[in-house]
Amino acid sequence: MFKKLASLVLFGFIALPALSTEKPVSSIAEQTAEYAANTYQQAMVASLAELVKYNTVAVDGLSANDNPEHIAFKAELKKQAKALGLDYKDDGYVVVIGLGEGEDRFGIITHGDIQPVNPKKWQKSPFELDTTSEPGKLIGRGTEDDKGPISTALYAMKAIKDKNIKLNKRIELYVYMAEESDWAPLQAYIKTHTLPQTNITIDAEYPVVTAEKGYGTIKIAFNKEKYTGIGAYISEFTGGFFGSQIPEDAKAVIENADISLLQRLMVKARYYQGISFDLILKDQQLTITALGKSAHSSKPDEGVNAIPYLADLLSETRWPSNGAGTLVNFLNDNIGLGLEGKKFGDIAYSDDFMGPMTVSPTVIKQLKHNIELNINIRRPRGKSAQQLTQEINHALATWKLTNMANITELEHYIGEPFIQKDAPHINTLLSVFSHFTGIKDAKPIAIGGGTNSRLFPNAVSFGPSMPGAEYTGHSEHEFITMKQFVLNLKMYTAVMVELTK
Repeated sequence: MFKKLASLVLFGFIALPALSTEKPVSSIAEQTAEYAANTYQQAMVASLAELVKYNTVAVDGLSANDNPEHIAFKAELKKQAKALGLDYKDDGYVVVIGLGEGEDRFGIITHGDIQPVNPKKWQKSPFELDTTSEPGKLIGRGTEDDKGPISTALYAMKAIKDKNIKLNKRIELYVYMAEESDWAPLQAYIKTHTLPQTNITIDAEYPVVTAEKGYGTIKIAFNKEKYTGIGAYISEFTGGFFGSQIPEDAKAVIENADISLLQRLMVKARYYQGISFDLILKDQQLTITALGKSAHSSKPDEGVNAIPYLADLLSETRWPSNGAGTLVNFLNDNIGLGLEGKKFGDIAYSDDFMGPMTVSPTVIKQLKHNIELNINIRRPRGKSAQQLTQEINHALATWKLTNMANITELEHYIGEPFIQKDAPHINTLLSVFSHFTGIKDAKPIAIGGGTNSRLFPNAVSFGPSMPGAEYTGHSEHEFITMKQFVLNLKMYTAVMVELTK
């Protein structure tokens, strides 16, 4: 997210021209923002409560256009838009809610789909807006990512309509239904539709995001082999829920275990912070469960990844190579407790603006003949995808040969980082942010996540998460505070006024 730039900023070898001094927020933008906050706080909460009800997670093999939850969610969106006097168009995977007329347009990009959720982890149903468990917080799946921002945008548009502000640009709210799972339908839509000339996504952080790391996945299969020895061995190692979540759960089962092993591991377990272990020995079978803290995989430092921590607990033993044991050895040799891949051959690197690449094991899949490890990477500029792929392959081949390991390299996905160099409205966004937050000299920033900004003209991200605040989207405790919800309403309303009047 980029704040005001007072001097030249370098993106690689490209110098951006100095941005002008922030302009004061206009009185009409400020007055409309205050009106929105004073008039529509409770209506906005009610809107979010209705949107949260729908489990709009992607279902394998089922198009969003045929998914009953997605269909019902869009019906609710249409109902709300019409009630607010806004126009509504359903283009299948893309819904467009508009205010005003004209060829010149300003777009606000959001998404209506969500990530998977484990209801057992929540005090109340994740599909019921919880306003009471923790006073001041609105808890539920999608409250921050991205149903909360949708409700905010709707009532910002409503406030502008109420005030009869003359718009020189049409405002369009885009709600995409597969941002978390499949960008292909949106890419197809863009080829056949004319997009707004200026855009923001409200799916990231403040003050302004102008650079996003590339999303990637390293996949390795550890072939299962029957263990025929008499010593202790790992028969099971599992963990993770979905690829873009830092997992808070992991489990290992050790056969032929004894009380001595249990005692050694219990002593070691006491020295970890931020994670707890539960160890149960029964009939020479030791079951260990780890509980860390889930987070968005673009921000691994905000979570505690149960997978490498559980592997580290077991690191004092070199385990038999039967699949699960091979996996644990691999994790300890190549991942460890670091977040940047510094043990993984030569793959680690960093960029002065975008920061370091992060390397996080997120899902372990139990298949018939092998165990598949999925490692999520978020890469900045600085290395080509070809170079990084070669380094990954070399590290895996070297470890495989050194350890005589029965592993198979699967296809890796290495996404490209994104940098926005040309957005003309950065200063306006920074002015609005500074005006309503009191944070001066704000500058653009980079994030580890990837948004639909890169698909829309002149697009940057603007909120909804404050700098320095924990981002709860993709976690098992997703929420937005009421204070932030209202602050977002003010800032989105002011931005819409400033960029369309």
